[in-house]
Amino acid sequence: MASPKLDRLLTAARITLGVIFTYAAFLKVSMSWLTFAASIDAYQILPDWSVTPLAQLLPWFELALGVLLVSGFAVRWIAPVVTLLLAGFFSAMVHAHMKGLDIDCGCFGPGEKIGSNTFLRDGTLVALALAVTVGSFLRGSPARHRLQ
Repeated sequence: MASPKLDRLLTAARITLGVIFTYAAFLKVSMSWLTFAASIDAYQILPDWSVTPLAQLLPWFELALGVLLVSGFAVRWIAPVVTLLLAGFFSAMVHAHMKGLDIDCGCFGPGEKIGSNTFLRDGTLVALALAVTVGSFLRGSPARHRLQ
């Protein structure tokens, strides 16, 4: 059974992730989608035809995930999606770094090169999202409800 302190930490982690996702989405939505598309394209991972739709849709998807995390609605479903999305972002950054690409992360708009700070921040976010995901399943497990 999770302690009240652990429940508060997981709630704080969930809200923190939600605020970060909402903030990042707001920055991307407020800039030209062409600028964000250039950041996505710089990773040299996706086919050309997919870059524009992704640049137009991803910020809104991030915004929806952020709002859902902050609200606490369907966390058991949203947290794994956020974890997979962040793991994908992190993997793309590692791939770009290993290819020697000197590009912007694109995480919070243009101007932030991939490097140790972005790896530390995004790695921490992946770990935080994973903790929220695991916590959401432990909190909602039938065994826990039987113990209470």
